[in-house]
Amino acid sequence: MKIGIDTVRSILYGAGQLEWDSAALRRIAESYDFLERFASNKIIYGINTGFGPMAQWRVSDDHLRDLQYNIIRSHATGMGEPLSDFFVRASMLARVGSFAQGKSGVHPELVALLTEFINRGIYPYIPKHGSVGASGDLVQLAHMALCLIGEGKVHYNGAWRATREVMDECGLQPMSIHIREGLSCTNGTSVMTGISAVNQLHAENLLHHATLAAVWMNEIAGSYDDLMAAPLNESRRHEGQIRIAELMRAMSSDSKRLLKRENMLYSVESQKSKVESDGVFKDKVQAYYSLRCAPQILGAIDDTLAYSRKVIEEELNAASDNPIVDPETQNVYHGGNFHGDYISLEADKVKIAMVRLAMVSERQLNYLCHDRINGILPPFLNMGTLGLNYGIQACQFTATSTTAECQTLAMPNYVHSIPNNNDNQDIVSMGTNSAELCAQVIDNCYQVMSILYLAMAQAVDCLGIKDRLATATRKQYEAIRRLTPTIVDDTPFYEDLAEIEKYLKKV
Repeated sequence: MKIGIDTVRSILYGAGQLEWDSAALRRIAESYDFLERFASNKIIYGINTGFGPMAQWRVSDDHLRDLQYNIIRSHATGMGEPLSDFFVRASMLARVGSFAQGKSGVHPELVALLTEFINRGIYPYIPKHGSVGASGDLVQLAHMALCLIGEGKVHYNGAWRATREVMDECGLQPMSIHIREGLSCTNGTSVMTGISAVNQLHAENLLHHATLAAVWMNEIAGSYDDLMAAPLNESRRHEGQIRIAELMRAMSSDSKRLLKRENMLYSVESQKSKVESDGVFKDKVQAYYSLRCAPQILGAIDDTLAYSRKVIEEELNAASDNPIVDPETQNVYHGGNFHGDYISLEADKVKIAMVRLAMVSERQLNYLCHDRINGILPPFLNMGTLGLNYGIQACQFTATSTTAECQTLAMPNYVHSIPNNNDNQDIVSMGTNSAELCAQVIDNCYQVMSILYLAMAQAVDCLGIKDRLATATRKQYEAIRRLTPTIVDDTPFYEDLAEIEKYLKKV
């Protein structure tokens, strides 16, 4: 069994339960049994040595259990607000997915307990700050492990409670230390991977909304439909652009608002009706870039998300701790699978792509608000009395401000590294910081998109064109109108926008 992005969606947002097949359970047991035999009379990092720069110290046999408990307790030093239940549950999925590879040498009871936490909705307290993304998410995973040994606190049924109290209530026993459970629980990329898996779901969702918005915007503008033509977009060769154009064609297939260039501009007779007496065309020959270049802009984002999905799914099913226990070759390998570069780099790429998405949405919103640019709509989509009423003028302030914050956050975090841990960790990935910043940009992007969707529905009412929209965009128009009415008189918008955001966030 493999954990994929769709598995994360099912378990986090549906009624899915995590179950392991016999092959995975067998791998876990074989790895543990091998390590138990192999470890005798050998020096193995983290089993009978100290951790990190303390690895040069041999730990006596009568303190080996204490060693594993000590790394959990001593590293539970995170600060800041706790991660959301979604991020914590996804992080637990990533951690148990790593153990299921049978390369960690942990006892099967650890996997069983972590699976119970996931399926019962028991969420360890994991603070936002603490990881440098090398040796993985040591601090944040220590908070997860603290709960697995029955200490710390968990979020359960909407309340923070003592872990042991909740475990007793659910009939669960704390994890026992057998060989290296403490190190394996704290060592890996599971928090950054869990957050990134949730980010991936929302980034893909936002791209879908942006693609629909691109069709809807061109319907409002009465654009020529060749911007999404197959010959045009296939000539560019990029798979993402081709997919987005294909999707736009499907979404707009029954639209009565899009124009055919061959009918309007390619015949002599049709041209006559399109030209003023001074030779100037009445309508724009080509739409603005934020409308016309949707396949090119969104296609690059689509390709970016396709690759990030691949990397995240590989990491969800990767052995990311150290050392790696390999029963097949009968050896234990020391290295750095905990290093978070893969996730950190992808998180930054997704973040930058989402900043671009917010920028496109803000420019499309500006087109709708700016009567001198669109030439067909009242200023700020104002259906009241100009001067007395203000339409969505102030909504644009929020979208502009939020987009500006996204642009500030666009700086890649992957390029940051501060040596620490007595310079043992002399180059680090900051992967969890990258994933958290990406999550912040995604949240901002939803806010900008919500304002755009409100504006597009209002533009449809201004023009009276709802019956001429494509089925796909008409459906979205009606969904928005169920949440908020047509705007004539001035009214506070914040609650309506919050409802639209909630609607758009459904993955």
